Parts: sequence; structure tokens; C-alpha cells
Amino acid sequence: MVSMASSTETSKWLTLSVTLALATVSTSTAVSVYYWSKRKTQDSDDKLIKELQKSLKESLEKCAAERQGRIRAQQDLRKAMLQAKTDNLETIYPMATIAIIRSCFSTRNGTPRQPLIVPLARAVLTFDTSRVPPSSLEGLEEYSHCWIIYVFHLNTDLEKLWKHPSRSKLKAKVRVPRLKGEKKGLFATRSPHRPCPIGLTVAKVESVQGNSILLSGVDLVNGTPVLDVKPYLPYCDSIKEAVVPNWVKMDDMLAVGSVDFSDDFLATLTRYWPTMVKKSLYKSPEEFKSLIKQVLSWDIRSVSQRIQDEEEESSTNESHDTIYHVNLEGFDVTYRITLNGNVLVDDITLVLLT
Repeated sequence: MVSMASSTETSKWLTLSVTLALATVSTSTAVSVYYWSKRKTQDSDDKLIKELQKSLKESLEKCAAERQGRIRAQQDLRKAMLQAKTDNLETIYPMATIAIIRSCFSTRNGTPRQPLIVPLARAVLTFDTSRVPPSSLEGLEEYSHCWIIYVFHLNTDLEKLWKHPSRSKLKAKVRVPRLKGEKKGLFATRSPHRPCPIGLTVAKVESVQGNSILLSGVDLVNGTPVLDVKPYLPYCDSIKEAVVPNWVKMDDMLAVGSVDFSDDFLATLTRYWPTMVKKSLYKSPEEFKSLIKQVLSWDIRSVSQRIQDEEEESSTNESHDTIYHVNLEGFDVTYRITLNGNVLVDDITLVLLT
């Protein structure tokens, strides 16, 4: 009996030993398989990464080569265009209107000769969204002013620009309003009549709304085509040591003595106002009246008109009753200028809905 019990006990220990041995072998095998699998995966990942890096490098090199090819092609095209047109300098560059101005100035007459001298002069610059996405304006509202590059589309001599230079009869000198008609070289002035009818002005950015910019201090007539808008940068756009001729500083040559209104002017304007209020850039008749005063604080007559009037007054030594007109937002404003240079605003009539 003792022998059988001993044999059974031995058999149990043998079974347990075999089981433990098998378990140890299985565990060792599992660990080996795990590390082998992990190493294989790592090798596979390294290989994939190297392939992707190689592919990326080849793509970048291809893009760089294509870019260089495009640049060379563009340079060759410009060179060919210039060589073909060298004699007459008629190279054409791609320019197109990207925005239109809706201004308080309905006509050229009355539009300020320079920007910012009429602070209440307002306009809305609206971009063509087919050319300029509204997102292009993001950040512009952080600037106080902007530059506007535009076209003098109402010049009366635009047809000259289509003629051969020998037949265009472009004037080398122009009459300067501040010098009572004395002539200066074209490029010493800001005359709108230029070889290329392109204007440059600065305006105050009041707000940016969608694809439009509300501006003030403008010297732009209604309907002006815009070519570009750039932010005004004081650190490089304002030159403290800049020098100008003395005649440019003669502001009093164009300033008038005073601007007064007839007794019933405001009442007449107020009567018209409900018709214009929804389309006007101004909030009230009083504010619009202030615009008129600012506009007429400068002599807006042409050089020839002013010289003619002054000659007639000096010969008779009395003021004549010449009635002048200025059209603002579709209102026709009539006024007179007295012998001592004061402006008397007589009446206002609604002639056009803008």
C-alpha cells in the first residue's frame, strides 16, 4: 500500500513537472514570437518611412523643377514681348478693374483736388467678388488709412491714349490751380491728364463690411474703377524730411472766406431727405449740409473760370451774379461767390437718385 501511494505521488510530481516545463517552453516561445513580430513590424515601418521620405523628396524636387520651368517660361515670355515691342514701348500688362467706387461726388466738378481735405467726403468701395474673394479684406479694418490706385475714367482726352505717341499731342505742361493758371511740368503736378490715366489717393478706412470698404476723406468721383488697394504704413509712407515747392504750400490760394446758406436752405433739404435717406451715405440733413460746407470751403471752379470771373470783377469792381452748381449724391446745389471771396449757398434741388 505504501508502495502504491509513493508511486502515485511520484506520478503527480512528474505530471506537474512536465506541465511546468511545457508552460515555460510555451511562454518562452510566445515571448520570442512577440519580439520577432515586433521587430518585423518595426523593420516594416522603417522601410515604409524610408519609402515615403524618398517619395516626398522626389515630389519636392519635381515641384521645384516645375516651378523653375514656369519661372523660366514666364521670363522668356516677358523677354519676347519686350523684344517685339521695344521700338514703341507698347507692352501690354494684364490689368482689370477689381472694384467700383460709389461716392458722394456725382460729377467731376466739386470733387476735391486732393484727398483728406474734405473729411466728410464719403464713398463705398465695393469689390467684384468674381475677382476678389471677401476674405481678401480680412485685417484691413485694423488700419486707419489705405492707398487706392484707380483710373481717371472721366478724362475728356482718353481717346488720345489710343493714338500713336507722335499723334497723341500729350501736353508736357499743365495749368496749376494754386498758381492762377501758371504752367508746370506734368510730372511736377497731380493732373489727371497723364500718359497713363492712373490715379493714386489715400483715404480713411471707416469700416470693412463683407466685400465693401466704407471710406472718408475721398477725392474720388462716383463710378471710379479701382485697380488696387494697399494699407497705409506711416513708418515708410510718411517722410518727415520730404520737401515740396513753395507754391504747393499756398493753401490760401484755393480757400474761400466763408460759406453761408440761405434762410430756407435746410428746410428745403429736410423736405427732400425722406427720398434720399435710404441711399445716402449721410445720416441726417444737418450732416449733409456740413458736407456741402466742407466742399465749398475750397474754390472748386476751374482755372479758366476763376481767371475769367476775377478779370470781370476787377474791371467792373463789383460782384456779378454768376450761379455755380455742384452735384452731390444727386442733389444740385447752387451757390454764388461774392467779391470778397465768400460763398453764398442759395438753393438745393433733387435731380438724380443715386
